[in-house]
Amino acid sequence: MSGSRLFVERGLRYHFVIWGSKRTKAPAAVFLHGFAGSARDWERSGETVERLGFRAVAVDLPGHGDSDAPDDPARFTVEETTRDLEALLESSGISDAHWVGYSMGGRVALHAAATRPKRVRSLLLESASPGIQAEPERESRRAADEALAAEIERRGVEWFADHWGAQAIFGTQAALPSPVRAALRESRLRNSAAGLAGSLRGLGQGTQPYMGPQLASVTSRTLLVTGALDQKYGALASAMAAAMPDARHRVILKAGHNVHLEQPEAFERALLEHLGPHASAARSSARSSIP
Repeated sequence: MSGSRLFVERGLRYHFVIWGSKRTKAPAAVFLHGFAGSARDWERSGETVERLGFRAVAVDLPGHGDSDAPDDPARFTVEETTRDLEALLESSGISDAHWVGYSMGGRVALHAAATRPKRVRSLLLESASPGIQAEPERESRRAADEALAAEIERRGVEWFADHWGAQAIFGTQAALPSPVRAALRESRLRNSAAGLAGSLRGLGQGTQPYMGPQLASVTSRTLLVTGALDQKYGALASAMAAAMPDARHRVILKAGHNVHLEQPEAFERALLEHLGPHASAARSSARSSIP
């Protein structure tokens, strides 16, 4: 059973969804969506890990879903967001968790593992990256993100939903059933122009510091998941796995960038295998919490 909740940290209201008993001491999993997504994207995964005996928390990141959009782009940064998430989890009685992040959410989860290792029991990074290494390329990305942010503010969210869905990286989603594609577009439309623009300016890859040098210090057991049809992020994941002490790379066939949407059964199997070693303890803890 899931429930929607609100949390305010330093004047910023966060919306999140939680599965599992609030009283249980079971292991927890936190799910972070990609750009233009929301906590709703993780409903299937949240229910899956709840059945394992876990608590699950999916958060609307700043400027997305029902969370607030700060006026200052600096409030969106990966450091500010990670700090807020740490406080949100603590308010829910969660001292550490297994972090699952897709794309933008994966970059936030990776930052949490690098800067707050005691908060991260394990990582599952789906189509994520450590950021952009070369400063000229990062500057170019910042300029592109600023241009897109300005267009979103000028043209609105409906224009953005069509523009974003037409990108080559999402080309594999054209094969999805029409109800799935319609639901994806509706999900993007639930965001605000101000929120999406602020997120691009504050949490885009051009703004975020490159985390490559920190990969060797991330000791959390890590699973990197990419789609076989997403060659760019597959190469990034392979390089990350080689640089991290306890990481492996799993490629999902017939999937592009958004693996959990395009191949949900295969993603669920990867998630279950990743969390499997912790499932017995989670079930025992869940049983012990029953009065």
